[in-house]
Amino acid sequence: MDTDKTKYMIISRDQNAGRSHNINTDNSSFEMVEEFKYLGTNLTNQNSILEEIKSRLNLWNACYHSVQNRLSSSLLSKNLKIKIHKTIILPVVLYGCETWSLTLREERRLRVFENRVLRKIFGPGKDEVTREWRKLHNEELNELYSSPNIVRVIKSRRMRWAGHVARKVERRGVYRVLVGKLEGKSSLGRTRRR
Repeated sequence: MDTDKTKYMIISRDQNAGRSHNINTDNSSFEMVEEFKYLGTNLTNQNSILEEIKSRLNLWNACYHSVQNRLSSSLLSKNLKIKIHKTIILPVVLYGCETWSLTLREERRLRVFENRVLRKIFGPGKDEVTREWRKLHNEELNELYSSPNIVRVIKSRRMRWAGHVARKVERRGVYRVLVGKLEGKSSLGRTRRR
């Protein structure tokens, strides 16, 4: 039996839910874990997207460094550099983004990484008054990069995915999760903001 498939995880807000319970059957034992990778996505028992975004940004960083010389090359046009960004770098970070619920802090981190790539593509700007080269400001990058920023892309993909799920047949599990109502009592206190 493959040992990678003998693990399980309980997703709960309760920190102590399912602590150190291993399940034993006739021939195998199932170990409880706090996180694991499934279909390239990091899942945690706290249902936190923070680790997934960190992982995606690390992969994005590695991908960015592999094409960094091409993005700063004067032999390639800006349009070609943008195509490299959209086809090689962006898909690495956007994998599975349809299920993310981003906080402002996570949105900021994603924008910082994207602006770093865009600064490499567009290069420095020349100050009109002092005639010296300087880094482009975020507003200038937004004007030069006509496509939507990464946060808008993620939000539009989430909306497209929600529409896709809403058109599913009612007996499908994903549809029931989208429109279903929770049974039982809610926990005390304010709900977490997402």
